[in-house]
Amino acid sequence: MLVSQLKKFHTVTTTYATTLKECVGTSNLRRAKTVHAKLIKTSDFESDSIFINNHLMNAYVKCGDISDGHQVFDEMPEKNVVSWTVLIAGFVQKNFPTEAVSLFSDMHKSSIIPNEYTFVSTLHACSFAESLELICALQVYGLIIKLGFESNVYLVNAFLTGLIRHGKLDEAIRLFEGCLYKDIVSWNAILDGYLKFKCEDIPRLWQRMIREGVKPDEFTFATALTGFAELSNLEIGLQVHSLMVKSGHAIERCVGNALVDMYLKNRKLDEGFRAFDEISTKDVCSWTQMAAGCLNCGEPIVALKVFDEMSRAGIKPNKFTLATGLNACASLASLDEGQKVQVFAIKLGDEIDVCVDNALLDMYAKCGCMEGALRVFRSMKERTVVSWTTMIMGYAQNGLSENALEIFEEMTRVEGEKPNHITLICVLYACSQGGFIDRGLEYFSCMGSDYGVVPQEDHYACVVNLLGRAGRIKEAEELILKMPFRAKSGVVWQTLLGACRAHGDVGTAKNAARRAFEIDESDASTYVLLSNTFADSENWSCVGKLREWIENRDIKKMPGSSWLEINDDR
Repeated sequence: MLVSQLKKFHTVTTTYATTLKECVGTSNLRRAKTVHAKLIKTSDFESDSIFINNHLMNAYVKCGDISDGHQVFDEMPEKNVVSWTVLIAGFVQKNFPTEAVSLFSDMHKSSIIPNEYTFVSTLHACSFAESLELICALQVYGLIIKLGFESNVYLVNAFLTGLIRHGKLDEAIRLFEGCLYKDIVSWNAILDGYLKFKCEDIPRLWQRMIREGVKPDEFTFATALTGFAELSNLEIGLQVHSLMVKSGHAIERCVGNALVDMYLKNRKLDEGFRAFDEISTKDVCSWTQMAAGCLNCGEPIVALKVFDEMSRAGIKPNKFTLATGLNACASLASLDEGQKVQVFAIKLGDEIDVCVDNALLDMYAKCGCMEGALRVFRSMKERTVVSWTTMIMGYAQNGLSENALEIFEEMTRVEGEKPNHITLICVLYACSQGGFIDRGLEYFSCMGSDYGVVPQEDHYACVVNLLGRAGRIKEAEELILKMPFRAKSGVVWQTLLGACRAHGDVGTAKNAARRAFEIDESDASTYVLLSNTFADSENWSCVGKLREWIENRDIKKMPGSSWLEINDDR
């Protein structure tokens, strides 16, 4: 009779446990609560409460109800290592790392000894909790060693990850080198650490992996390719691509995206497109990366074509896609295309952020439509220093210097926003374009005291341009000579040289050119400016000598370019 009752009891509890496992597999919280209700009504399960309650708690936690899971844990008359581990793991998975570490501390104070699964979750918690110091992970690992788990590769990998997340790469490397047993996760952890903190050593680590016969997985390939993209190391990147194809990882999305990035960072657009086409299932990141790569390679029209193909493929753009599309339109000064991209931004609504708004501002400004830029600017819920700076520069470049300065005054005096060094370059440029000499000099003189920005070479170049436009050549030259630092480029002297040409001051032009040559003798801009200055004064002998000098030294000026749109074709 007793044996029969025990068999029946075991069958029923196993049935409930199986049902709760099914709830976890289907994330069916409602069904798990139904099982819980039945358990409460039944008194026969008291002697087996740990077994059933662990399954119940696991169901709550895995289905996302950490609060009820915690309540089940608190009400359990008895707990074992599984009970503690399930809740600790649940806290980590639901992004409550501090609570997980606190629970582990309570467990340590009890008589329950943690197992390797408990330690893995706790080490992950130490990694993710920003409020916890590295000492927390060190203490946990000390306990791991004390209990004899130090040879467990899963625990070593978790500790490696924790060290790297806390920025302790050297300590992670020492632990890695001392490991008797390494798996691919160990190598991937160190590879990820190198990517974050020591990217230049990724080629050496990759070659060591190949020498030691380590078989890379998709994470290895993706991380290595990302590193070679950052290093612009095409040679080893090609080797990785070859091995990736042989191992059958070429069509995986995360690997494919990293491969495309590697080619694009090396400015190999055709190869990037081929790798892009081989990705079996492209996501929004794949498309955005391809469009951004086209833009960075100087192909804004191709970038917009990628954007259009993405739309036709039914992929919803994100804020990064929109920013890329708007930047492409800004490069082309294509208002019509920019407004089409803006429609997508409107549809996304609250999903867009200030970066998209700033890109929209820049697009309108580059297209010469400051009315549109101002509408966007006034409608923005949030503005950054980039927003204000874009408006100031947009007005200045479109011949509306007074408006630019009004925006600057609103920024600093009304809104109390602090300008940065780029903002002040734009303000000085606006003063130069508008001929506001005194205001420009006043802004320049109070940069440090009012805005906490120390004038740099670009600020001096703007003031030299300001004075040069007004014909105050000697003042401009004296300003350069009094700079409290040595010029790193010839920009300030080239700016003075341009002013000299405009006002026919050949003597000062020669001196400015000599100074610019001392900084960079191969800069074609200085030769062209000086040659044009001689030509304006009809000094053809000097023009001939200078051009002969340029040809003998094989100095070439980068040619300019412009876009012409005919019937929607460029």
